[in-house]
Amino acid sequence: MARLSVNLNKIALLRNSRRTGVPDLMAFPKLVRDAGGEGITIHPRPDERHIRHSDVAPLAAAIAPWRPAFEYNIEGRPDPTFMALVESVKPEQCTLVPDARDAFTSEEGWKLGDAEIAELKPVIAKLRAIGARVILFVDPDPAIVARVPATGAQGVEIYTGSYAEAFRRGDGSALLGKIKGLAEAARDAGLVVNAGHDLNLNNIPPLMQAVPFLHEASIGHELTADALISGFSATVAAYAKALKS
Repeated sequence: MARLSVNLNKIALLRNSRRTGVPDLMAFPKLVRDAGGEGITIHPRPDERHIRHSDVAPLAAAIAPWRPAFEYNIEGRPDPTFMALVESVKPEQCTLVPDARDAFTSEEGWKLGDAEIAELKPVIAKLRAIGARVILFVDPDPAIVARVPATGAQGVEIYTGSYAEAFRRGDGSALLGKIKGLAEAARDAGLVVNAGHDLNLNNIPPLMQAVPFLHEASIGHELTADALISGFSATVAAYAKALKS
């Protein structure tokens, strides 16, 4: 029974296409909560193409009455600007990704060679000191688990984009097997196991069968696309239900 954290990036992207402030990003956390979601995710990128840096504190204020049960998850590469944003609002969870500044989307996880571990270790210590659960975005490779403890991170978010692509082709079993192996190794190591990227109502059920102990899925693009057809609240409810089945 996994938690649903709704990524609001695409709502912000739509808002940013006009100067009217429509849709009102601050209205969506309550819609998420009322429909059964258990948190929100944002990814404030350097170019602010969707979530703006100025959104981070108002969103924290909007969900303040429901925290910490309703979690704030902020994801991104831990550069100085990102770290300052995170430290200003102290989210329940911080998911670190290795994106380049001009990355189109997050499609690759940390490799956790010696240089990356050295880069991440002090950053993670600082984030844990402010009370954040620190999660590392990783590829579906079970071998990565052995290198996570050296960083001090408390969990992993498994990149599911390659699984989703294979699923669309009717051949998701091999990647689902890798996800299952990684998830089980991470669980056995005492790590939190999250997942995210291109998850939808079709590919979630096999994922939940393979990883029934999944802690959380962060879902934005596919959920928002479905919401254009079915309505936002109904879609959040459907995704929350799928992650509980």
